[in-house]
Amino acid sequence: MSWVILTGKKGDLDETATPYKIITNRDYLAHPALFRGQRPKVINLSSSYAYQSRGYYASLLASSRGHRVIPSVETMIDLSARKLYENALPELEQALNRCRTELGGSFPSTVSVFFGIGPEKAWERFAKLLFDWFRAPALEVVIKDGEWATITRIGFRALSRMSSEEKERFTASLHTYTSRQWRESRTRVPARYGFATLIDPREELPPSSVASLKHWSRIAARMGVEVEPITKKDLPRLANFDALFIRETTSISNHTYRFARRAEQEGMPVIDDPLSMIRCTNKVYLNELMTTHRVPVPPTMMIAGTADLERAADLLGFPLVLKTPDSSFSRGVKKAANMAELKALATKWLEDSDLLIAQKFLPTAFDWRIGVLDGRPLFSVQYLMAKKHWQIVNHERQGRPDEGGFRSFTLADTPSDVLDIAVRAARCIGSGLYGVDLKATPEGVYVIEVNDNPNLDHGCEDAGEKDAVWTSLTQWFIDRLER
Repeated sequence: MSWVILTGKKGDLDETATPYKIITNRDYLAHPALFRGQRPKVINLSSSYAYQSRGYYASLLASSRGHRVIPSVETMIDLSARKLYENALPELEQALNRCRTELGGSFPSTVSVFFGIGPEKAWERFAKLLFDWFRAPALEVVIKDGEWATITRIGFRALSRMSSEEKERFTASLHTYTSRQWRESRTRVPARYGFATLIDPREELPPSSVASLKHWSRIAARMGVEVEPITKKDLPRLANFDALFIRETTSISNHTYRFARRAEQEGMPVIDDPLSMIRCTNKVYLNELMTTHRVPVPPTMMIAGTADLERAADLLGFPLVLKTPDSSFSRGVKKAANMAELKALATKWLEDSDLLIAQKFLPTAFDWRIGVLDGRPLFSVQYLMAKKHWQIVNHERQGRPDEGGFRSFTLADTPSDVLDIAVRAARCIGSGLYGVDLKATPEGVYVIEVNDNPNLDHGCEDAGEKDAVWTSLTQWFIDRLER
């Protein structure tokens, strides 16, 4: 069971219009054992959401039964009075006025938005933002046109008030909202859960390829999970899903962090979780954390200004490695061969960051990458340095970045000290999925960084442990959904 639709009375919605189960809110309230042991996603189409109405109680009890529901009681309360939603109006009105040209220069007195979809493409930006603020199946916005159009009211749009043309558009929007993009062939296990995986189809070096995620979706399907790719435009639809796996490069300054926060607010298990993103994306914090927990890291010094450069040179020697706090996958990481190079690089980077990290250069032919999930090793691989370069990715090459090769290992064939230190480092961050980069030197094994968003590709990271990698990942989400 994936979707359940609640109506105020039978006949409010044509049962042939959707393949999903349609019941009245009265039946839903009167039979608490309905869907026991399942986690349906409930669309509440009650004719009224007023306080203590059946529609109100249907959403309230859906939450207590562990069912995902729109609209939530919080949304009902938010839209019960203008003073409760007026903080959303400036952003919404700005988006609304940007639609003016596409709409021919003027606005209608009202517009209905169904599941974040407007009556025509010109409304797209506004409709998605409205649904982002207030996730409800049907909303009506009253507009006062003028040199600057304003919103005088936002309210729910009941099925009983819709014209036949509106009902047709509503049904089409419902179908779009509940559809899946990566449906595999029918499997023996019906889908119990729907997982979203956030991707950027245009990203040059994504943490997982689309082909790898389709491989995961086939394995997940056998475990009763349906996987669907989403993009940054799909934040309004995130609450449709049971879990979120972020598969584009994360940053707390872009939409990936917003997706992680929204998933957490919805009570969804998420990789990467917001706290892990905060901890891993800042190398200053990461170095302090590893040092505090006695996890071995290369000799390191923080650079707060050019006055620190002489001391860094004395402590670390040349060449040394300079990093920006938010560096990732060889970006924002440079090697300085002498004081002149160090001063030039540090001076440039200190214009954008108050702190930098300087580390002793540890030359190796490869970096270990140990995947750790929930405090246990998941995969093991060696990333080889790019040709004639000291990093695994050479971003200075013209054209596409040049990557080194890799060698995959089983966990049993991986040195025990490498696994032990990787696990210790990952446990300092949290219980999610992490990629721990380490260098094995004659002096010992050192953690270079912990990635909250590690690469995971079929044929590379999973080559040692095979499909057990993807099975364990899927089970991590399921375990948290069934707690």
